[in-house]
Amino acid sequence: MTVVTGKDTAKTRRQLSVGDKTYAYYSIPAAQAAGLGDFSKLPASLKVVLENLLRFEDGGFSVSVDDIKAFGEWAEKGGKNPREIAYRPARVLMQDFTGVPAVVDLAAMRDGIKALGGDAKKINPLVPVDLVIDHSVMIDEFGNPRAFQRNVDLEYERNMERYQFLKWGQSAFENFRVVPPGTGICHQVNLEYLAQTVWTDTDQNGDLLAYPDTLVGTDSHTTMVNGAAVLGWGVGGIEAEAAMLGQPVSMLIPEVVGFKLTGEMVEGTTGTDLVLKVVQMLRKHGVVGKFVEFYGPGLDNLPLAQRATIANMAPEYGATCGFFPIDAETLRYLAQTGRDEDRIALVEAYAKENGFWRGDDYAPIYSSTLELDMGTIVPAISGPKRPQDYLPLTDSKRSFQKVVADYRGIDISAAASDMAEEGNLTTKSVETCKTVPVDGKDYTIGDGSVVIASITSCTNTSNPYVLIGAGLVARKARELGLSAKPWVKTSLAPGSQVVQEYLEAAGLQDDLDALGFNIVGFGCTTCIGNSGPLGDPAISKAINDNDLVAAAVLSGNRNFEGRISPDVRANFLASPPLVVAYAIAGDMNIDLSSEPIGTSKDGQPVYLKDIWPSDAEIAELVEKTVTREAFIRKYADVFKGDAKWQAVETTEGETYDWPASSTYIQNPPYFRDMSPEPGVISNIRSARVLAVLGDMITTDHISPAGSFKPTTPAGKYLTERQVQPKDFNSYGSRRGNHEVMMRGTFANIRIKNEMLDGVEGGYTKGPNGEQTTIFDASMEYQDAGTPLVIFGGIEYGAGSSRDWAAKGTNLLGVKGVIAESFERIHRSNLIGMGVIPFEFTGGDTRKTLGLTGDEVVTIEGLEGDIKPLSLVPCTIAYKDGSTKTIQLKSRIDTEVEIEYLKNGGVLHYVLRNLSKS
Repeated sequence: MTVVTGKDTAKTRRQLSVGDKTYAYYSIPAAQAAGLGDFSKLPASLKVVLENLLRFEDGGFSVSVDDIKAFGEWAEKGGKNPREIAYRPARVLMQDFTGVPAVVDLAAMRDGIKALGGDAKKINPLVPVDLVIDHSVMIDEFGNPRAFQRNVDLEYERNMERYQFLKWGQSAFENFRVVPPGTGICHQVNLEYLAQTVWTDTDQNGDLLAYPDTLVGTDSHTTMVNGAAVLGWGVGGIEAEAAMLGQPVSMLIPEVVGFKLTGEMVEGTTGTDLVLKVVQMLRKHGVVGKFVEFYGPGLDNLPLAQRATIANMAPEYGATCGFFPIDAETLRYLAQTGRDEDRIALVEAYAKENGFWRGDDYAPIYSSTLELDMGTIVPAISGPKRPQDYLPLTDSKRSFQKVVADYRGIDISAAASDMAEEGNLTTKSVETCKTVPVDGKDYTIGDGSVVIASITSCTNTSNPYVLIGAGLVARKARELGLSAKPWVKTSLAPGSQVVQEYLEAAGLQDDLDALGFNIVGFGCTTCIGNSGPLGDPAISKAINDNDLVAAAVLSGNRNFEGRISPDVRANFLASPPLVVAYAIAGDMNIDLSSEPIGTSKDGQPVYLKDIWPSDAEIAELVEKTVTREAFIRKYADVFKGDAKWQAVETTEGETYDWPASSTYIQNPPYFRDMSPEPGVISNIRSARVLAVLGDMITTDHISPAGSFKPTTPAGKYLTERQVQPKDFNSYGSRRGNHEVMMRGTFANIRIKNEMLDGVEGGYTKGPNGEQTTIFDASMEYQDAGTPLVIFGGIEYGAGSSRDWAAKGTNLLGVKGVIAESFERIHRSNLIGMGVIPFEFTGGDTRKTLGLTGDEVVTIEGLEGDIKPLSLVPCTIAYKDGSTKTIQLKSRIDTEVEIEYLKNGGVLHYVLRNLSKS
């Protein structure tokens, strides 16, 4: 494809010769020499953004000389200059749960532009888009050799309508490729194959242009590729669609937090242990809306696979991205994973020439800094419901038992608590955990029983050090005669087929199989909530009949409430070797750091240290089995797919023939009867409250991805259309149907609406004051023409980039969300769907205001010439007749977002502009 850049001014465009090729590029040193600012001390992550502006400056792309000068001022001001800029990523990455609704939107926009008299083909990606099908596979079968094939067969049975639709999109749209099911997880495929660190294309002059590889993705863990010095982060599908269609990402020049790593990891610790500590530290520091860049001598001891693990969990520590600059390790990884030698040479030459190289003299200015000696890292897990709930392994048992005590409302005495803090467990705390027999089985389960142990997620399965480590734990355990407990559902879902190859080459897959960790699929599985049913219905019944606090241990990045399994209340993130160990122990009430995890075939107690491999053992196998040839071989036909994918039939045409009876794909209502001209932002008058929510309400709470029951609004909708419960699939797989998804909004089984007393699930008070579902209440209010608002606490919208959390909010008739603070992606998504986010000011909160949900809310100051981040008055009328007026900060952050809201959303803005062009 041809890349269009700004006008070719002589001040920054230069030539670079590498081998027998010559590349044009935009030079940051040349910009500095031209007097545009001193950029020598900018962090590499920010230089990527600066280069982007240089490339598009003065070409009708909303980039000015003052925007570029602002980066020099950023350094002068010590790392702060929040100027609004227009940023254009080189490409877009999608996964199928978010990609299907994005393609649905594009298809609907083709219908919409035709209705406005425009050309349907104008709705077409202008940048490369790769969609990887990785979220669909569910773990129905496990622990046996047929698990993979059976799960793949079921995946196609359940998702054929979606796959036919994606195949239509692949043929209808240019610059759009689909990586078929069973290949891997999008972020791992991106890291191992798609990413190039330095991208190349032909520009409008016919020159071969080199520039930093950048992207946005419709998944929050797009940040993983920052481990390979590729600047990328997650956005909602609506923002990604706008970027595909040529709309820049409107952003403020971010602060960059420098995280200095020193020392090296000690024997017995893993990259997972390191990242869980990093998450805890950065959450405490506060990095929402900021870049984090890792630097320091410790990077010399940190393989890129470990860096990618840290970069992957940027959403968990709240940052826009966690970036690692280009250095010798970047080049080594690119070579190992099969990149062309010409590309590797270009990456090195370009990075050194344009100031992106991390050498011994790398010492940029940061907005703030933290430091961590990696030699202090200890084995750890995180849980039971937030990634930042860091627990050294030595504290895990005590902490879990406190969770049970809190859940049961048992007050552990102060003395007992003091003893527990010292690591001495008390009889009182142990007694809080109850056990029950499982019907027809010769074992009991109870509070703390580990019923799911899953090696899953791009976060860790991209890292051969922890995967080989898990295999060695399984081997040593097998040799001693240990096995997983019978109540544990075990699974291994690698992020790419390369993992299978090196585990088999090392002879470790047989050992993992022996403990039940057979490969169940190549996809996200447990991490996205596709755990499937527990191994035995009797276990689920025992848990639910006795209200047990069952546990899951997974090597993923998310452990939010209600995400992993409806049967599990406590979810813990752990390294793959620890996942295997917990499967053997089968109980969170065992201190793996000091107590036996099982008994050997000789009748001797076995401790974790007895089956834990040495770093030397792991390194030797990684060196021997993780080869360049394996990567080249496995990615040779990455877009071809297997016979099942090739047999998927679809329709053709520039617009989609929407199947009226489909329960997976429906034409959404966003663009129906859309006027050619934008409207205005209106005040919110006499709104009722749909929900009052607490702190850390995640996008999983707002729009769950997992399974649902026939009694839910979504279940009733499908049942009315003769869909059997066994065929419900999941919310995530139904994201192409707005009717299902709006019924699933705020329907997480663990969400708590403070308008109701102690009730879990998607419920509220209806117009008559009686308890009802959130969906039914919203429909009644909309029928009456009554606008709605949501109240929340701190970090509202944390977690996934899930645009359905905003789409569903919009379709429920919510006009504004008022919270103490917002996570970056969800705030942007709300704007993109025409919902205004507001923040409390002056110390006001839902609690200080005494909100019960019975109030009537009016927000003014939105009409006319509203400015970004304006303070606006909000009048709250209480049930007793009293009123109070407070000031809210409108989180409309930029001028462009004002235009989006006037149009009703970002896609409406783009559609109107394209119809006129």
